Amino acid sequence: MRVALMVTCLGDALFPDVGRATVSLLRRLGVGVEVPTGQTCCAQPMVNTGYLEEAVPVVRTFVEAFAGYDAVVAPSGSCAGSVRHQHALVARRAGDPALAEAVARTAPRVHELSEFLTDVLGVEDVGATFAHRVTYHPTCHSLRLLDVGDRPTRLLRAVRGLELLELPHAQECCGFGGTFAVKNADTSVVIGQDKARHVLDTGAEVLVASDSSCLMHVGGILSRQRAGVRVMHLAEVLAATGSP
Repeated sequence: MRVALMVTCLGDALFPDVGRATVSLLRRLGVGVEVPTGQTCCAQPMVNTGYLEEAVPVVRTFVEAFAGYDAVVAPSGSCAGSVRHQHALVARRAGDPALAEAVARTAPRVHELSEFLTDVLGVEDVGATFAHRVTYHPTCHSLRLLDVGDRPTRLLRAVRGLELLELPHAQECCGFGGTFAVKNADTSVVIGQDKARHVLDTGAEVLVASDSSCLMHVGGILSRQRAGVRVMHLAEVLAATGSP
């Protein structure tokens, strides 16, 4: 099986350790991973703000970069959701049958990390060890676009030494929302503060999520509050073999 890593813009620019952890984890499970150098953005920022014409060349670049792979793994429910649910819309609006066909071939092969592990590889115990109290925030796109359900928490419960604590009001948004955080900054911060308070209520040492964008937002609030709670991507916890 030929597998590619979709690094994501945020991962490439700000959270490279998430990509490294994803590759390390998959290789430990016997999966060879390639990182296509032609990949750029998934086009979600353009689509979400109504710039569908501007999204066309970005979608075209995506399908070209990931053509020929049996599976594409994305450590982001947000980006995976964009590819699977928005690329077809962009291709239709562009009136480009060839692009629509390429999207139809590529989009179904894109998997959020927990989906790939549980559904494609058929594993829940990935051999991780992480002896900390953890709470998990299920991100909006993972829940509502991809319907990943309890896949991430099943993976976390199989991690040796990890104590998984239930997050109150877990299904509520963290407030980031991509460009929402830019256009509605005050509202975004208030929602994020609510999420941070719920995290603190659990007594967890670590907040885990499957999207670096949500962790960046809530983690920034927790850091400014000097809350003593760190944030980690799901891939980083599943790649762990000790308890740093």
